Amino acid sequence: MCGIVGYIGKQNVCDILINGLRELEYRGYDSAGIALLYDNDIEIFKAVGKIDNLANKIDESKINIQNSKFNIGIGHTRWATHGKPTKLNAHPHFGAYSYVVHNGIIENYKELKKELENAGHNFISQTDTEVIVHLFEYYFNDTNDAKMSFNKTIAKLKGAYSILLITKSCPDTIFFVKHGSPMAVAYGKNKNEVFFASSDAPLIGFASKVVYLEDGISGVATKDSLEFSNEVKWTTLP
Repeated sequence: MCGIVGYIGKQNVCDILINGLRELEYRGYDSAGIALLYDNDIEIFKAVGKIDNLANKIDESKINIQNSKFNIGIGHTRWATHGKPTKLNAHPHFGAYSYVVHNGIIENYKELKKELENAGHNFISQTDTEVIVHLFEYYFNDTNDAKMSFNKTIAKLKGAYSILLITKSCPDTIFFVKHGSPMAVAYGKNKNEVFFASSDAPLIGFASKVVYLEDGISGVATKDSLEFSNEVKWTTLP
């Protein structure tokens, strides 16, 4: 079933993501990864197997994550559908300056991939997910408008999906959409905090109120605001 987490805020982003992924282990997975963003600085970590393997890679890195400046991150546990369980096929997937995690299946990915390859985009994985980030950058390179590019991207996708996307072109923002695969968006208990998760398990104790997105709802999140494409219903968490 895979699992998605995301976070905007002042707490340790890496810890929030890793702990959130651990809460989603029950969904099943064969690899895991996270991406951390601050301005033009990005760090991405992936590992095959247990989340402990991912946590060990982070601990072994030379990046001082515990005292880092990163304030936005996305994470994912993958259960292989398109492509073997390898580090290259693990999420997050990336383009030149953008990063994405995705649950579900993009049914028209082969068609989109061929179009993007003809336009000069290079792919490194066997997954359907990678087309999402390249499609976003294809539109952004033309429009220079991240929100418009994200909306154009999801309009082209066929299948079931929940998506979180971050980009250096708009480094204070997480773009999100839910269509046929679960996604919850929540305000944190601290000021200027936003959480994302495939279920409310990673949110309990950290979030104050939550929206369980309906199909077709997309939006834009920053530390200061949450914008949804349609009206949503908030639920208070204990």
